[in-house]
Amino acid sequence: MRELHALDALRGRTGLWTMTLDRQSPEAATRITSEVESLGYPALWLPEAWGREAFTSSGLLLASTSTLVVATGIANIWARDAVSCVNGAKTLNAAYEDRFLLGLGVSHQPLVERLRGHEYAAPLAAMRTYLEAMDAAPMHAAEGDQSVARVIAALGPRMLQLGASHADGVHTYLVTPEHTASARDIVGDAFIAVEQAVVLDQDREEFLRRAHTYLEFYTGLENYRNNWRRLGFSDEDFVRGGSDRLCDAMVAHVSEDDVAGKLGEHYDAGADHVCVQVLGADHLASPLEEWRRLAPLLTE
Repeated sequence: MRELHALDALRGRTGLWTMTLDRQSPEAATRITSEVESLGYPALWLPEAWGREAFTSSGLLLASTSTLVVATGIANIWARDAVSCVNGAKTLNAAYEDRFLLGLGVSHQPLVERLRGHEYAAPLAAMRTYLEAMDAAPMHAAEGDQSVARVIAALGPRMLQLGASHADGVHTYLVTPEHTASARDIVGDAFIAVEQAVVLDQDREEFLRRAHTYLEFYTGLENYRNNWRRLGFSDEDFVRGGSDRLCDAMVAHVSEDDVAGKLGEHYDAGADHVCVQVLGADHLASPLEEWRRLAPLLTE
């Protein structure tokens, strides 16, 4: 397996995952990211959906930092062809000292067909073809031989296997430690980065409000429902916003004293890296205060 700086920098360490920076101006987003780095977090993971284009956003944040790994979680393969993807990733990684981690995913049918106008067909085959095209793509530039760490979004066994055979590993989202253990069995020594949503120091009512708000979009997506069925959930758990049972399984309700222990369940199950998504009172606002409070516990 290739040894790559972005992966080595994250092994055994906890980063942040957020979709809130798109709601900030570019100037504010870079200022917040600079503080995230100063707090000691090793990585910041960013999605690509209705907001900023993933590579442009990553470049903004890499330029405002000096040690932070910026990871896409995930860059949508339908947003750019394979040649543009790999060549853009090489340029970012060369310009910013191997601090770019390329997370790729097939996304979801509504985001591919309704938003982008593509046909969402055979996602496993589409991802395999895309990765193989990346490997075959020429780049006649100074950074053409640059290595780039890449992981793919994976939930089911076949996509997990593809992440081990055709990439450096996988990025899992909305999963349990039991899923992490199963993923480790499938991918062998490949890299596993797990997203874990967290509600910090709230009563039960407020925890459920935030968790239901978070799950409202995802419970409408068949990819997640299929994976939850494999984990023992049923259609009655997939009401919009999810059942309370699903909230308890997918979102950690923790205090500052026990957050590290909850994340440790994923590490014990085989995760190489956990990226925490803190769910604040306003799900569209960056939870900067919670990130500050958690930093001493998560960055040691």
